[in-house]
Order: sequence, then C-alpha cells, then structure tokens
Amino acid sequence: MKSLTNPSLWIIWFVVLGVALMPVFGNLPALREELFVLLMLVTLASSVNIIMGYTGYVSFGHIVFFGIGGYTAFYLIQTLQFNFVLAALIGGGIASLIAFLIGMPVLRLRGAYFALATIGINEAFRTLVTNVDALGGAVGMLLQFSVYDAYGGAKSASQLAYYGIILVALLTITASFVIKKSKFGLSLMAIREDQDTAMVLGIDPARAKVMTYTISAFFPALAGALFFFKNGNIEPGPAFELHRSIEALVMVMLGGFGTVTGPIVGAFVYERLRGFLITDPIFSNAHLVISGLLLLIIVLFVTAGVVGWLRQRIPTLRRFLE
Repeated sequence: MKSLTNPSLWIIWFVVLGVALMPVFGNLPALREELFVLLMLVTLASSVNIIMGYTGYVSFGHIVFFGIGGYTAFYLIQTLQFNFVLAALIGGGIASLIAFLIGMPVLRLRGAYFALATIGINEAFRTLVTNVDALGGAVGMLLQFSVYDAYGGAKSASQLAYYGIILVALLTITASFVIKKSKFGLSLMAIREDQDTAMVLGIDPARAKVMTYTISAFFPALAGALFFFKNGNIEPGPAFELHRSIEALVMVMLGGFGTVTGPIVGAFVYERLRGFLITDPIFSNAHLVISGLLLLIIVLFVTAGVVGWLRQRIPTLRRFLE
C-alpha cells in the first residue's frame, strides 16, 4: 500500500520505536513499566481517534473494548491454557465482533445520544461481568503463577508483554495513518463534516461508521489483554474504568483530533502531567478535575490541539505532522 511508504509514517515509527526500546537496551525496568503505560495510552487514544477524529462520533465508553479483550484473553489463558498471543488475538476479534453487532443500532444515533449510549454499554458490560461467577464475579480473577512458566517465568512474561504493547501501539498508529490517507478515510471525514451531504455524494454512512467502530475496537482489546496478562489479575472496576475513556478523549483533544500524531503527543503530555499531579500532595486527589478543566480549555480556545495548532502556524510541518 502506498501510504505505508509515506515518510511521515516512517518518522512516527522511528520516534515511537526509538523511545520504546530505550529501557530494553538500557536495562531499565522502571522506565519499561512507565513506557508500557504510555504505549497503552497511545493505543487507547489512537483507537478513540479513529472513530472520533475521523467520523466525529465521540465514544465516551470506548474503554469497554479494553475490558472485553482483557477478560476474554484472561479467561482463555487461565482456564483453557491458551498461549497469551492467541488469547489476545481472540480477545481482539471478539471485541470487534461485539462492536460490529452493537454498532449497527447505536451508530444510528448522533451527537449526545451516541455518547450517552456508549457510556451505557460500558456500564452494562461491567455489571454483566460482575455477576458472572465464571469470570470471578466482583472480585475478578487471579492468574496462577505457574502460567508464566511457559514463557520463562514472570520476568520474561513481563518483557514479552512489553514487546507486545510496542507492536500493538505501532499497529494502531499504522491503522490510523492508513485510514486517514485512504479513500475510506476521506469518506469518514466527509461524514464528520456533514453526514447528509456525504449521503448525497454516494457515501453509505451507516456502513462506513460500523466498519470504523469495528476496527477501532480491535486495538484497545489487544492492549487490555496484554495489560492484565502482565499484571496477573483482572477485576471489573479496572477493566471498565470510565475515566480511562475520558482521559483518552482528553489526550485526543489535547494533541489534535483527526490527526495521527495528535493522540501520541496528547498521551505523552497528559501522562507527564498526570504523573506530576498524582505525586503532588496538593493536587493528588484532583487530577481528574484538572483533566476536565483541561478538556474545557482545549475545546474553548485550542480546538485543533497541539499538532493542529502547529500545522496551522507552520505550513512546512504539514508534510511531516499528519
């Protein structure tokens, strides 16, 4: 595909891969843990951007796919002794299938109605999982330590999960880039700008939106599978945390929605800011409030985000900052 040879994509790969491999070559386990979270946030923000940035549909409950992927993979690994790579792929496939099935009716809604529906879906899945004994109910599941023996022990398994999240983040960025540069991406942006006009031009909005929603569900599910495999336990609360969805939206808006690099920049800036806030004795209990204020300021004064603002002010950067 022509877009895969685009220099902008290679620059993004080079930067992301270069940062991600720093703890590997430097043997820095603490930095590896920090970057695991950062790459997971890049995956979440970029997947939200695929549906929100390109079609204009704000998915407040996108974290539901993170939880579905995590629970599916965890159950397969713990109960049926699946390899974690295969379990993660199955988790991603099931999350996409669920997105396809619920996307057909839900994506007929617009604006606030769609946003509220996604919150309801997330809460419904959290309640469902909490009441299913086979999934551990309210207390969740713990991974037996012996499971890690097949991967060379817990330490090696953690390293494998880190390599996995690097790959997932790069795949998510690539999917976002390819979609944006394709005719399919142009049709999505036409829907974002004016859905009725897009229909007049021959675009099928329902089909395009469901396809996009299905694709965007796959990557957070993979991230969820890797995250909970590495942690060794899963609970309904952390798996379906609504505030993670809101944080992903803040990252997209902060970096620049509808761009490929925006969610990456937004994830980095937001994670640094959150790290400062939660360790500060004054702001440690108010980081979500500050996130909300930050989102309000961006929506009111910097609607294009950091990357969008740079593209507007420095035209030469438009060739490299997609």
